[in-house]
Amino acid sequence: MRDELLSPSGDDDERGDEERDELGLRPQTLDDFVGQEQLKAHLRVMMKAAAGREQPMGHMLFAGPPGLGKTTLAGIIANEMNATMHITSGPALEKGGDLAAILTKLEDGDVLFIDEIHRLARPVEEVLYPAMEDFQLDLVLGKGPAARTMRLPVAKFTLVGATTRTGLITGPLRDRFDYPARLDYYEPDELRSIVLRAAGILDVAVDDDGAGEIALRSRGTPRIANRLLRQVRDFADVERDGKVTQAVAQDGLEFFGVDNRGLDKATRAVLQALCGMFEGGPVGLKTLSISVSEPVETVEDVYEPYLIQQGFLMRTPKGRVATVAAWQHLGLAAPSSSPDKDVPPGLFD
Repeated sequence: MRDELLSPSGDDDERGDEERDELGLRPQTLDDFVGQEQLKAHLRVMMKAAAGREQPMGHMLFAGPPGLGKTTLAGIIANEMNATMHITSGPALEKGGDLAAILTKLEDGDVLFIDEIHRLARPVEEVLYPAMEDFQLDLVLGKGPAARTMRLPVAKFTLVGATTRTGLITGPLRDRFDYPARLDYYEPDELRSIVLRAAGILDVAVDDDGAGEIALRSRGTPRIANRLLRQVRDFADVERDGKVTQAVAQDGLEFFGVDNRGLDKATRAVLQALCGMFEGGPVGLKTLSISVSEPVETVEDVYEPYLIQQGFLMRTPKGRVATVAAWQHLGLAAPSSSPDKDVPPGLFD
């Protein structure tokens, strides 16, 4: 068994301090989990029904951007079902034997969480199919004409998959999940509650206005909110009196390069290059990524989504285009003929 592929919940001795802090901030029950109200209602019903039947829950697929709580929800399911959660990831499972070794160690009711499940290799998927449907493990013994297959039973488990790229999951795998769900970005009020809860755990003195300021700059993402809270805490301890008020939060976030719309230095660099170097576009994605010294995938998957959501950038058939709002946010005068008025939005990248 390749033990490095599997990490049972609670075994965090080798994790870094920041990761341990993140684990400590994760809620353990649905009642403590803030936001995603419809999803929580669905999970409550499914967990209660499964407990009444004394059976494991059906397999679930959680999709959405990073930091919205997919791993946390998997842990909550395991906790509330009194089960053990085992954690691995798609890239770590290189061969079918890697997954088979994990499946044979599971016990009835266990939760197997596979992060980045869209990156599973095809041979690994083939092993997963019968395990999900029939709780059977297909093994091939021998090679060539003498090869034969054997089926071994595995424990009745619940698979929870997490993905940021639903479109990359193959159809046969996606169809085997009983409940696919997408997590939404959080509202400022929800994020403020998350910040206040985290501040209580981290023993940070923060008032409602200070928590609200952090929430407004967190891009609708709890993970970012918790990270910004720690940064503001450090700023308040060193540069102020230790209490996080709205003014202290504003100063601290500006100090760490996070502006009033949640754009950090790297994200602003994309806008500045688009408006400054390319006069608002249109410009190709590869050219834009070279101009900010970032891989194409990073610009497309990390920086662009939030810029598009905030109305600062458009994808068009001719390339990326800055909107009038982008010029205004950067404090620059938009051209008299703004590209976003001349180029219609496209339906493809």
